[in-house]
Amino acid sequence: MKESILVSFPNMNLEFNISSEAFRIFNKSIYWYGIIIALAMCVCVIWAIKDSKKFDLVPDTVIDLMLFAAPISIIFARLYYVIFRWEDYSSNLLEIFNIRNGGLAIYGGIIGAVITAYFVARYKKIPTFKFFDFAIPYVPLGQAIGRWGNFFNQEAFGTNTSLPWGMKSSVTKAYLQNNMDAIQQLHGITVNPDLPVHPTFLYESILDLAIFVFLMWMRRKKKFDGEVFCFYFITYSLGRAFIEGLRTDSLMLGNMRVSQFLSVVLVIAFGIYIVYKRIKLNNESLELEYTGKSVYAGILKEIEEEEKLEAEKKTSSLFGNEHNEVDNDLEKNIVSDDNEVIDQPIENQKNENDE
Repeated sequence: MKESILVSFPNMNLEFNISSEAFRIFNKSIYWYGIIIALAMCVCVIWAIKDSKKFDLVPDTVIDLMLFAAPISIIFARLYYVIFRWEDYSSNLLEIFNIRNGGLAIYGGIIGAVITAYFVARYKKIPTFKFFDFAIPYVPLGQAIGRWGNFFNQEAFGTNTSLPWGMKSSVTKAYLQNNMDAIQQLHGITVNPDLPVHPTFLYESILDLAIFVFLMWMRRKKKFDGEVFCFYFITYSLGRAFIEGLRTDSLMLGNMRVSQFLSVVLVIAFGIYIVYKRIKLNNESLELEYTGKSVYAGILKEIEEEEKLEAEKKTSSLFGNEHNEVDNDLEKNIVSDDNEVIDQPIENQKNENDE
């Protein structure tokens, strides 16, 4: 079994031993890094299955996603790391397949996961962005857990710090001693191997946990499909850009930190997309409101016209009845007068005869 590593937080008076190796099976080392990554995946799958019914998804969809996403994400994470650290593997290509000691780049893993989720959504005939919004919150949850694998490997740490949680270990000391000149040349930073360093893995673990909570809330409040997906990349990239500036083991492209550059690109791209979608939705809402008012006004106008027409009919009917009554009275009077005229000569005739 590997020797234990003495880790200390001098300003907090904490000191303990850890080992990157958990145990052995058939004389093969099983590392904490791999165990923690596997644990992170299991937690995400269980949580996602529990939530799947709320989003009209069957649990089998979540299982299928993980079965494909897990290996593909690991492959992409490794390829991403190897591409930017090619000098470490060019002379020993078989070492590319040895991931037990770490060497996975999270951005590569995310790219692999997104590609896998896209094809799963298409195959299952699920709206792509709706599926992304469901699945993306579990990514930072997995990251928050997985970062503790970096702790057991004593990697992904930063520059010197005097903050209370500054960390020291034999591994950080050896790394800084061996890479002082490279760090100075690439980053313009002078490091002291004997002083505590930023535990940047811990910073990112806390950041990822906060993003997970935010996205779970955002998933219920989103304005459009794909918004949660966009906010993951914006929030994570902003935090990662800051944390990456503290690290001493960044993947580099010339004099540029790859993760910082990619973070800036993602923030700009997804930020523009969210603004565009929000403006579009707002315009559609105003148009719908205007259309609704126009329709409502039209309905009111029709009702008013119908009421006016009905009133005219009633008025016409009323005057018609009065006219008929007048005509009837006139007819009665005429008939009465006629009768009197006809009757009068007869009476006169009778009188004359009597005489």
